Amino acid sequence: MTKKLQSITSKASPLAALLVVLALWAAATGFQWVPAFMLPTPGAVVRAFAADFPLLLSHAGVTLCEAFLGLALGVSLAFVLASLMNRFAFLYKALYPVLVITQTIPTIAVAPLLVLWMGFGMAPKVTLVVITTFFPIAVSLLDGFRSADADAVNLLRSMGAGRFKIFRHVLVPSALGSFFAGLKVSASYAVVGAVVAEWLGGFEGLGVYMTRVQKAYAFDKMFSVILFITLISLLLMWGVTLLRYLVMPWERKEKQTV
Repeated sequence: MTKKLQSITSKASPLAALLVVLALWAAATGFQWVPAFMLPTPGAVVRAFAADFPLLLSHAGVTLCEAFLGLALGVSLAFVLASLMNRFAFLYKALYPVLVITQTIPTIAVAPLLVLWMGFGMAPKVTLVVITTFFPIAVSLLDGFRSADADAVNLLRSMGAGRFKIFRHVLVPSALGSFFAGLKVSASYAVVGAVVAEWLGGFEGLGVYMTRVQKAYAFDKMFSVILFITLISLLLMWGVTLLRYLVMPWERKEKQTV
């Protein structure tokens, strides 16, 4: 009974906070505390979202293609580099400070350079997504590798297991929890990174469409794009949670025994 009550409370709290935000938004526009041309009403945003939904879907297909491709490359690169940095201490000492420094550079400052070097096609968008998603996953994997049970590693080593078997059977399972935590962050960053890159040049995508409606002062449509991007990011994060649930069945068993 207590667990059910806690579950209901945990779900009701964010819903209540969202309703409060919507109520304040409606009040600000209804009583004209904020001019309508600066902040459209929630109803106007919903109507614009419904009217432009087919167009939003077509642009979302381009943005998601860029986001998924960049995320896949970012995950692959992060896994390889994190594995090498965990294996060789000199690589960790040499590369980790460089990785930290790269995160101090705003993506909005890098995007124009990528467009200048690579043109207005998909390449600069995918590259920016790789840059955006790489760091959280690499750091999460490194932390996961370093949190592996030393006794398990020594046990396998005493049984004659090589480095690859230790890596496969101990280090990778130990890093999965941290990996999915980083992947959840990177999945939302991937869409945002693709949209930011599309702001600076392109022919299709949610970022391009957002720039067009902004220049036309159609702020209800611009807010509908923001709403759509938020929904996509939440769906991707939910997808990562579902993937973690499927890939790590031992976590379910641990929760059931508690």
